[in-house]
Amino acid sequence: MRDYRKLKAFEFADELALMVYRETSNFPKEELFGLTRQLRRAAVSIPSNIVEGSGRDSEADYLRFLNIAYGSASETCYQLSLAYRLEYMSDNSYRKIEQKSDKTARVLNGLINALRRNKNKISSHRPQDSGLKK
Repeated sequence: MRDYRKLKAFEFADELALMVYRETSNFPKEELFGLTRQLRRAAVSIPSNIVEGSGRDSEADYLRFLNIAYGSASETCYQLSLAYRLEYMSDNSYRKIEQKSDKTARVLNGLINALRRNKNKISSHRPQDSGLKK
């Protein structure tokens, strides 16, 4: 079992989720069941999938959940941009949260790529099956 608390990707994702929750509390009330809910769901999905993947037995499952987290990070980036263009966020708030969102996605992508490289390195060192019956 992996300790997600030791991952920078988790730390950044958790901070991003907190930032999103705080910022969306200032969104218009008519957006409560629209963009507010969608943005919060996407932001919370990032650390949640990192945590769930960390609890899985196989490396393949772990990688699959990290990929889902990365997809949620992309979704969060778009929704933040939309909220900013709808003028639900100040320029200063948007820039801070956008930086955290970008950093989260970059670190998560780095983790995913490192795991893929490690997986490929391990599989390339396995003896090849000759196809002959023994």
